[in-house]
Amino acid sequence: MHRRTALRLLATLPAFAGFSTKALAAEWDSILSEAKGQTVYWHAWGGDPKINDFITWIGEKAEERYGVTLEHVKLAATSDAVARVLAEQQAGQTEGGAVDLIWINGENFAAMKSQGLLYGPFTDTLPNWPLVDVLGKPATVTDFTLPTDGFESPWAMAQLVFEYDTERLKEPPQSIDSILQWAMSNPGRFTYPQPPDYLGTTFLKQVLYGVMPDPSVLQSPIDDASYEALVAPLWAYLDRLHPALWRAAKAFPQNEPALGQLLADGEIDISFAFNPGRASAEIAAGNLPDTIRTFVLDGGTIGNASFVAIPFNAAHRAGAIVIANLILDPEVQARAQDPAVLGFQTVLDLQSLTPEDRARFDALELGVATLSPADLGPVLLEPHASWMTRIAQDWSSRYGVAQ
Repeated sequence: MHRRTALRLLATLPAFAGFSTKALAAEWDSILSEAKGQTVYWHAWGGDPKINDFITWIGEKAEERYGVTLEHVKLAATSDAVARVLAEQQAGQTEGGAVDLIWINGENFAAMKSQGLLYGPFTDTLPNWPLVDVLGKPATVTDFTLPTDGFESPWAMAQLVFEYDTERLKEPPQSIDSILQWAMSNPGRFTYPQPPDYLGTTFLKQVLYGVMPDPSVLQSPIDDASYEALVAPLWAYLDRLHPALWRAAKAFPQNEPALGQLLADGEIDISFAFNPGRASAEIAAGNLPDTIRTFVLDGGTIGNASFVAIPFNAAHRAGAIVIANLILDPEVQARAQDPAVLGFQTVLDLQSLTPEDRARFDALELGVATLSPADLGPVLLEPHASWMTRIAQDWSSRYGVAQ
């Protein structure tokens, strides 16, 4: 999108009522000037080579357009970066922090926001912010039931999908109960990542949606008085499922790539991912056979958004703001949605784009294994962040295994 058009749209936001496009341009020019020459340390999960390559590409664009260098600090867990910022806060380090930008959502965002570890609000200063589909995709401004309040900026939509090989499985199970029945009839052919891995914990939350009498309680913080009774059906389900899992639940894959590799190697028949386009991207890369397809469960699957946030003491705040805005650029968003690159779903409102930018998305094919938006079905809201933390802890107490 042309910069002048983006700034004109920005001037229509309530936060900038009374600001002229000229004033907004001057403010953005000041940010760009400060950012030039900075090195931004983006702490982001480093477990997927395709995502790592995409972040490298963003860095090339940032250097080319703005003179900003982007360093990807590869994390095994987002909580590592959160702990680093918390330690700096406790040590009284209010500036010059080691973390400039974090890929974040869920319980990590809730923890950082509640403890004053984030800079913001900043999203209304981004020229590309008006392009975000905050009405059609409310998860872009609500993170695990918590309003983002401008303290994080979205960069990708996600929804849980299941993957299977049509050569080995003709009719996949399409409910939580039927997955259990299928697994018991096909021992060793299903598994899930070990919590507290985010995908493994997401599977537990999806099971909760399927076994709780009233899943709406998941939208509220945990009530200690009722918690044990509410989650009892989850543990009963897993007690029946685990003996039928891959390696009889004596071991679990560590994360999404490891789970996907089991499918690629033919060790399991059903996998799952938080990216509807992952299977198509892996097929395009030659990592999965072209007989892999995806499906969702009757009644819907959990969906959310991925965000970037800036710590309160970031050393290179201006550069981080520039990167957050660049991520929302239609060219960048379209590349992320390309099934040959990542297959992520965009956070943008396609109706708000210029014809040229809309054409970038229209030219993309879904990918051989990617469901259409209509076929993805309902998106189930993420539970309150307290559920993810508690059930992951309790799972480890009940079933945790040494790797």
